[in-house]
Amino acid sequence: MPQPPLEILVLGSGTSHGVPMIGCDCAVCRSADPRNQRTRSSILIRTGDLNLLVDTAPELRLQAVRERLDRVDAVLFTHDHADHLHGIDDLRAFCERHRLLIPLYGDERTLTEIRRRWPYMFQDPEFTQRHLNVARLALCPVAGPFAIQGVEITPIPLLHGAAQILGYRIGRFAYLTDCSEIPETSIPLLRDLDTLIIDGLRPRPHTTHFSLGQACLAVARLHPRQAFLTHLTHNVDHATVDAALPAGIRLAYDGLRLSCPW
Repeated sequence: MPQPPLEILVLGSGTSHGVPMIGCDCAVCRSADPRNQRTRSSILIRTGDLNLLVDTAPELRLQAVRERLDRVDAVLFTHDHADHLHGIDDLRAFCERHRLLIPLYGDERTLTEIRRRWPYMFQDPEFTQRHLNVARLALCPVAGPFAIQGVEITPIPLLHGAAQILGYRIGRFAYLTDCSEIPETSIPLLRDLDTLIIDGLRPRPHTTHFSLGQACLAVARLHPRQAFLTHLTHNVDHATVDAALPAGIRLAYDGLRLSCPW
């Protein structure tokens, strides 16, 4: 029997400020188009009964309530910046609901920062067992391809300015947020993609993110069947920019649902 397709849910598609931005009165921040209302970037990948969360955005609780998400089996972290990490405490709701210990996957730097910023989550196991209002988490360093419940996951080294971070590939789907360069050694890991979600911050260049134009060039090099740009600022009006993108490339938005064959 063929394997059912991957289901990808875009929980958040916005940059570190989110959209609307605090105190901003621009047309996008005032827009009534719900696709211009962007929480911080995160996705959920479903395969069978397995729910894999990528990053814990500060709005994780709101994203989970909006999408009626009630289970997270593991989290894949791309890097340690606040907009990708600081919703981590809301994992406790999933731990409480299912009496789960949730594994967190990421590079050594990210996992070290998690332990440093939230030491109470890594108390003696007997403490966290007795206090169910504390998230029960396990740190799992990523040094190469790994599997979760038989699902193979390939980490993709990326550059976010001068910092090395991770994207992830599962089957023919890849998620590359917060990148300004894809190293040559990572290109072979991204061949034969069906669906790609990639950083495309804004029209103007940026030192640590792909611009819209740079993201389109990266997509053209990788040749996925379809691509979606994420981590968008308030400089990107969805309707206007989406209509002007090359064929096969669209803007992501909060609540976007995708299906990707293995």
